[in-house]
Amino acid sequence: MYRELHEEVGLPPEAVKIIGRTSGWLRYRLPKKFIRRNESPVCVGQKQVWFLLRLQAPEASICLDAHDDPEFDDWRWVSYWYPVHAVVDFKRDVYRQALGQLAPRLSPRRRASRKRRGRR
Repeated sequence: MYRELHEEVGLPPEAVKIIGRTSGWLRYRLPKKFIRRNESPVCVGQKQVWFLLRLQAPEASICLDAHDDPEFDDWRWVSYWYPVHAVVDFKRDVYRQALGQLAPRLSPRRRASRKRRGRR
């Protein structure tokens, strides 16, 4: 996760705090039309563990061109569930699962309130 964080947005480990992570691997398979059989190894999908991070550093610390081959050319803050609707359809279930698992970590007060209501 820290390697990806640095490669993609130029942040070191101390720039973030880990708030949560998914409970295990989340997987998706690529549709046949997206599989590049001429590459080695052939990628047929991915398995991922997702992390919820809190940015501890100033936003100005985000550097998309920290490496020679940047993966992104822009970034912005979006609403929590926005990625589920913006991602390509074959990844949508993984995004829903990941964000669903991490959502309770966003507001401990809301989670405690739900528990109290459930006891009544």
